[in-house]
Amino acid sequence: MKFKNLLLAGAIMASGLATAQSTAVVEEQENAPTISRHIYGHFAEHLGRCIYGGFYVGEDSEIPNTAGVRTDIIQALKEMKIPNLRWPGGCFADTYHWKDGIGPKEDRPTIVNRWWGGVTEDNSFGTHDFLNLCEELDAEPYLAANIGSGTVQEFTDWIQYVNHDGESPMANLRRENGREKPWGVTYWGVGNEMWGCGGNMTPEYYANLYRQYATFMSSWDNDSGIYRIASGANVDDYHWTEVLMRDVPSHLIEGVALHSYSFVEWDAKGPAVDFNELQYFKTIERALNMETLIQKHTAIMDKYDPEGKIDLIVDEWGGWYNVEEGTNPGFLYQQNTMRDAMIAGATLNIFNNHSDRVKMANLAQTVNVLQAVILTDDEKMILTPTYHVMKMYAVHQDATLLKLDLKTDAYQYDGKKVPAISVSASKDAQGKVHISVVNVDMNKSHNLSLDLTSLNLKKADASILSAPDVRDHNSFDNPNKIQVEEFKDFKFKKGNLSVDIAPFSVIMFELN
Repeated sequence: MKFKNLLLAGAIMASGLATAQSTAVVEEQENAPTISRHIYGHFAEHLGRCIYGGFYVGEDSEIPNTAGVRTDIIQALKEMKIPNLRWPGGCFADTYHWKDGIGPKEDRPTIVNRWWGGVTEDNSFGTHDFLNLCEELDAEPYLAANIGSGTVQEFTDWIQYVNHDGESPMANLRRENGREKPWGVTYWGVGNEMWGCGGNMTPEYYANLYRQYATFMSSWDNDSGIYRIASGANVDDYHWTEVLMRDVPSHLIEGVALHSYSFVEWDAKGPAVDFNELQYFKTIERALNMETLIQKHTAIMDKYDPEGKIDLIVDEWGGWYNVEEGTNPGFLYQQNTMRDAMIAGATLNIFNNHSDRVKMANLAQTVNVLQAVILTDDEKMILTPTYHVMKMYAVHQDATLLKLDLKTDAYQYDGKKVPAISVSASKDAQGKVHISVVNVDMNKSHNLSLDLTSLNLKKADASILSAPDVRDHNSFDNPNKIQVEEFKDFKFKKGNLSVDIAPFSVIMFELN
């Protein structure tokens, strides 16, 4: 055990807090779902410093770059095994006209980003830049199209521009702009938050509009394999899901979206770093509510789609706090602490455990916005605790979900309680078992006993992400304060694993 973990354990013992007990049985199951790698997706909107000053610094920048995109960010995302990236929004998507972002950069018109800070952008980062970045990352692009202020023709022209390999006006325009072969984009969002910034629509109106757009996206039988994602519910708007599932024919839809963020109160989100326990508890409570949201939205989907052909896509999730002092309120720039590691670890466990229906998710957002995995300051770059959790959990990508019967003690605060321990488990193609464990309790260590006897495992290794204080974070002055470390303070004998999990820590076990 590393020194800081010894300090933490000592502090817990000195305070006289008892170690709580949780148990789980882990075993294989018939017809187990695969945990889609796309659950570990990300989101890059034209918002604040996510694109300009984040990803994109321009080819003339002194910061090392590949076609204007920071090389260090590319490398970090590759190491995290980013599977997909959603762009250009968000609310920005329904004001974005893709043709403004192609052709010679000096000839492109500007756009006022009225959603996020009212800044003027020069459209220097457009379709080619984004799709070439995805190729460099070996990540699937997920394009969110303009339904709120666009047209069917504009949308279908974009599909033809990026996907058509033969002769056509848009394919020829792509070639004129320097790209011979199409990129072959599979994932398309048909608008964003149509209940809000996408147009303040009713679900009935949007369902009809969706049917119109989806009809023209592909052929009769969708032989091109376009994956159409409907703009879904805001948190617990179950009526929205009901209407989409009821009114949209199944042959026109592949996925339904869901958005849910974790915060204290919408109008009083609290600080990103100097939060108190009440603010911590409320944020974690909202994060863990993802379990209920998925269960209830899935129940509606099951009613209309009992065979599970339509996927649930949680394409915006993460922690949302007040911006850092002195920054533009419209840029949504916030620090990233061990609280965010708890949100990430517990939420990803929920997604894994519901991978029969949840097939994609997109953390908001990748760089410099909300629960970012990367923060930049000119030439400096730091990897956040959330980044380290996402990298730890990459072992679950495309692995087979293991059945998990968990009984957990509670984390209690001011008369309320939430499950303290979150767990998911999978088996990869090489036969290795990975078990991710999170203790969201801000105060108590929890003992977890895992019964793995049916899996016939002989050896166990582990790594941990932890810190002395839940408010700890990586800064530009101390970029490596929080890192993943080897963890050996557990017992594994005859298929039974026992571990004391320190408060607000994440552990990944690998067994074979």
